[in-house]
Amino acid sequence: MAKKGREKNTANKAKHSKLIAQKKNKIKSKDAERKARLKAIVELSKAKKDSKS
Repeated sequence: MAKKGREKNTANKAKHSKLIAQKKNKIKSKDAERKARLKAIVELSKAKKDSKS
């Protein structure tokens, strides 16, 4: 038998999905920033190493 009335938990599920997506995007952006910083540091150290040689 089908339930009558309001659907169960749809609002909470939508909010939860939105928050989890925000969290995942934040982690991805932090990882990307970290990789970019590390790449810049490595390139800088390589440039210094090459200039000394």
